[in-house]
Amino acid sequence: MSVIDDLPPLRAVIQSHDLSARKSLGQNFLLDLNLTAKIARQAGDLSDCDVLEIGPGPGGLTRGLLAEGARHVLAIEKDRRCLPALAEIAAAYPGRLTVIEGDALEIDPLAHLTPPIRVAANLPYNVGTELLVRWLTPPDWPPFWQSLTLMFQREVAERIVAGPGSKAYGRLAILAQWRSDARIAMQLPPEAFTPPPKVSSSVVHLTALARPRFDADAAVLSRVVAAAFNQRRKMLRAALKGVAPDIEDRLRAAGIAPTERAEQVSLEGFCALARAVAAP
Repeated sequence: MSVIDDLPPLRAVIQSHDLSARKSLGQNFLLDLNLTAKIARQAGDLSDCDVLEIGPGPGGLTRGLLAEGARHVLAIEKDRRCLPALAEIAAAYPGRLTVIEGDALEIDPLAHLTPPIRVAANLPYNVGTELLVRWLTPPDWPPFWQSLTLMFQREVAERIVAGPGSKAYGRLAILAQWRSDARIAMQLPPEAFTPPPKVSSSVVHLTALARPRFDADAAVLSRVVAAAFNQRRKMLRAALKGVAPDIEDRLRAAGIAPTERAEQVSLEGFCALARAVAAP
């Protein structure tokens, strides 16, 4: 039995609070406290950081973050059934855990956190990608976070770190790699969770860069990439014809053959195309 603090094992917590995972909330509970502590360690030294956690459930990762020394954790939980279990953790770590009941898509974490801030979460499957895209596309850069340590389905994780030429390469890879260093830090099998999902999971670690790797207007880049990959089987001259009337000229100006397809173009190439599209 794994022990990282004086609180009961997670299976006992789940039983005492009758916390069966709900598919409608994208819940799969990770009960091995050794694993949750290992995930917390992927976020680095947390002693001088506030940590944002989304969807803590019964608090396995929450306990890992606190046991690993996080200065303060803000946990946002939509499922009120989990609040009593999280309150027990808050009592065991006085002054270091704040729990807010609500939807992470609607709550401003900056009202409750003090920089520097890191994000660490076993994200609910049904909102994970949307939250990641929001964190990667703020109005200003650098963002509010120093790093993101996030658990996803393995397929999503592979899309985040994919390179040109692979089927996984797309909009998510461009958004992640343009302004952060992204790597897969851990792999987890289905049997690590209760209930076991039908897919394997991966922990991805993203570190925010001080500035983007290549110059580009964020809105233009996002529009170009979305259009290119929405019709990824088409040549770019066809997929991007709605972006600019003279798109073939702009593709050539960016050093890209109009007959190429989106998955063949590098991050640097897309940034060059965004600059060419934005030019008068």
